[in-house]
Amino acid sequence: MMLRKTLLLHWVPFATMLLLLGNFAHAQMAQNLAVDPKALSLGNAVTADPPGLASIHYNPAGLADLKGRHLSVTLLNVIAKIQAEYYAPEGYNVFGIDGVENDPILRGNNRAKSKTKNIAIYMPGFGLQRLPKGPALAPSLGFSINPPGSKFTFGNLTYGPEILGFYRTDKDPARYLGKALALQRFTYLSPSFGYEINDDWKVGMGITLSQQALALDTFLRAPNLLVGFAETLQDAFSCETGQEPLAPFLGLCGGDIGPWDDIGGMSIQVQETVSPKYHLGVLWEPTDWFTWGAAYQSEADMKLKGTYDLRYTDDWAGFWQSFNGSIIGAVTSGIFSLPSGLPREAGNLSIDLTHPQHFQTGISVRLSHLLTVNFDVGWTDYSAWDAFLLKFDRELEFLNAARILSPNATPTTLKIPLEYEDVWNVGFGIKQHITNRLDLHMGMEFRDSPIPDNRRESMAPLNDAKLYTMGLSYLWDRETRLTFNLSYMRSSEFIPADTSLNLNSESVLNIAYNPYAGLDVRTKLRIITLGFTFDTQF
Repeated sequence: MMLRKTLLLHWVPFATMLLLLGNFAHAQMAQNLAVDPKALSLGNAVTADPPGLASIHYNPAGLADLKGRHLSVTLLNVIAKIQAEYYAPEGYNVFGIDGVENDPILRGNNRAKSKTKNIAIYMPGFGLQRLPKGPALAPSLGFSINPPGSKFTFGNLTYGPEILGFYRTDKDPARYLGKALALQRFTYLSPSFGYEINDDWKVGMGITLSQQALALDTFLRAPNLLVGFAETLQDAFSCETGQEPLAPFLGLCGGDIGPWDDIGGMSIQVQETVSPKYHLGVLWEPTDWFTWGAAYQSEADMKLKGTYDLRYTDDWAGFWQSFNGSIIGAVTSGIFSLPSGLPREAGNLSIDLTHPQHFQTGISVRLSHLLTVNFDVGWTDYSAWDAFLLKFDRELEFLNAARILSPNATPTTLKIPLEYEDVWNVGFGIKQHITNRLDLHMGMEFRDSPIPDNRRESMAPLNDAKLYTMGLSYLWDRETRLTFNLSYMRSSEFIPADTSLNLNSESVLNIAYNPYAGLDVRTKLRIITLGFTFDTQF
């Protein structure tokens, strides 16, 4: 049992990395939340009604509708409120140790609440950056050129298709699943074209070059049954006296490692500066009242490179040093390559993963001279994520321990299996044509999560969500159009104790990271987006 306890304890950094990679899916769920005001105001149902320069992202065939030369500037203000509540059910304990009194996030209460509105981003060359409190500004800039008499329109758009990031205080109850997190994809170059085949058909294609980044800063703990057993042994042997009662045969008193004690902290920052994808699109307009569109975004195989830094507490390092200094510990560590008690492990890291392919199709129907309805369905290939591969630049102590418990670990590599599922999302929008210059927009989008129920967590709670939107488009003059949007997305979920392998499982055999084992967890996410686009000919 002592061997199993020591192995499970040092599994924590590995399992936390699993959660970091799992949250890449949540970044995917943030797609299309900060791209274009017109698309947002119509529930992202714009495949058959592409939004100007943002057609490069939604359906590049829409570029063919832009005649002459266009310049588009977009500013989006994003306010995100992330909440998590932790409830102690009756009898909450670890190996008989009362959780309400000893778990520091509860502080003697049955409930703890986490909330943050603070935004974090990843800046190339600077790493994870915590922005000042308040809304985050997401700008984009694009232009298009249609030579006189040509059926080709060329364009480029700089924008952020997926951005998700936050930071919390050091005392926030949710600090064990991300004190700070940034997951983002920023497209800095997207040369694209649209071609008008005839009056009915248009096609388009584009190449996007993006920067992909993941960054995490988090505290670590392990409220596992066997860790509770370890604390009980330390109390039984009166370790608080500072002596080793079983020395020299067994050392258990080098450091306090109770189930709710901090193990240390971990930082990971990785990126790929050039991640290419291609976009394809088609539009069919057989009449002046009906349009069908379809768009495809390819997958992108990536190798993100960066650094990792594991910093252990003095108690954690001292426990291993004392254990290895005993006869039993020295023999066991020699056989199983157990940790030696290093205070820190740091170096270079690369992660192999795939940005999944996406397909979307939809229709736009003009029901009358006053009303147009858009409807879209989209599919994302999350099942392509069968595994992520992490490669380290040296042999690590925690990987030597992990390979005993998992066939997916070697001293320098880690393969993380996942259970994600393909998802279909549905969106619809309504345009009311008030005058020949003014349109009012309303929309809604249903966004399903690819994460199965037994893998839910609270790091970035983008679970099943609903997006509610509204806006307007105003033709200022013959060459200038102004577009506004106001969008609200909400996602909430209740995760009962012992139901998620990545959050609150109580199983002694579950080797995943469960920093809130035995607690009921309720997550809430609210995102408000206020956007403005200025589009003009030049």
